[in-house]
Amino acid sequence: MNYKTIGNSDLKSSVIGLGTWAIGDNFWGNYDENESIRAIQAGIDNGINLIDTAPAYGEGRSEELVGKAIKGYRDKVIVATKIGCLQVGEDYILSLKPESICKEIENTLSRLDIDCIDLYQIHWPDESTPLEDSLGMLKKLQEQGKFRYLGVSNFTKDLIEQASGIMDIVSLQPRYSLIEREIEQELLPYCVSKNISVLSYGSLGAGILSGKYHDNTKLSKGDRRKEFYPYFEGEMFERIQQLLVTLKEIAAKYEKPVAHIAINWVWAHEGVCALVGARNEKQAKQNADAGSWKLSQEDMNMIEAAYTRAFASYKPSADTLAPKSE
Repeated sequence: MNYKTIGNSDLKSSVIGLGTWAIGDNFWGNYDENESIRAIQAGIDNGINLIDTAPAYGEGRSEELVGKAIKGYRDKVIVATKIGCLQVGEDYILSLKPESICKEIENTLSRLDIDCIDLYQIHWPDESTPLEDSLGMLKKLQEQGKFRYLGVSNFTKDLIEQASGIMDIVSLQPRYSLIEREIEQELLPYCVSKNISVLSYGSLGAGILSGKYHDNTKLSKGDRRKEFYPYFEGEMFERIQQLLVTLKEIAAKYEKPVAHIAINWVWAHEGVCALVGARNEKQAKQNADAGSWKLSQEDMNMIEAAYTRAFASYKPSADTLAPKSE
């Protein structure tokens, strides 16, 4: 496994992190609790030390499963979770009010059954609450030893600059993959220049970059990824299939899964670690292996040329779940 230091911290993260939305929430289809715990532990056993979760994943269920899974592994993992977005039924509610932050962090520590969070991330901006008020409370909680380092997720460059003037920000968690590259225009160069690590989510494009989805593929009952990603139908789907031809060629050359090529492409970028979900032990082990070898520059050039051919005349614009301010 390759490792990178997260921003201006002493956290040395595996270049592959385990994202746990799909193993604590039926949003992506049904999950099995014991299988989910085994998946997390298999990831750790194979070199993954960054475990990313959030209260919004299954109304806290993901945090509970992570807490169970890391028993006996606490000194081997970086526990990354989030603040400011809660799932209430079908809705996602934003609140970064100081009193809400105080309540949330105690609930999170209880669910994870730990004393201190390694990386605490603001999940989404809350336009109804002044950022300085939220950060003022977070700074107090950091000083109290509730968490070690602060990161942000889904922030713009301007918001990161504003936050950085109040507290040290060590990481940004944006959506980033071979088929969703908007952060390359401004955010990624900015983060590199400021030594702010990027922890990408959606690194496999909801799985479509694994190469296993075809015209006749049906998502499992309850799987709502079409609501979150526009990759599974229409023109976007066809263009991704064109790109996958090259990914499959490179995968065959190395005798690796196609998913490795897409994941490897993400973390090959300076300052970037790739968060990838896994539902079972097999997937966790396979994802971890993607961090043990690197694409060559020739491979990267081939992928870029294939991307240009497939998407030169197309500007993908993915819809996102829009949390509501409290």
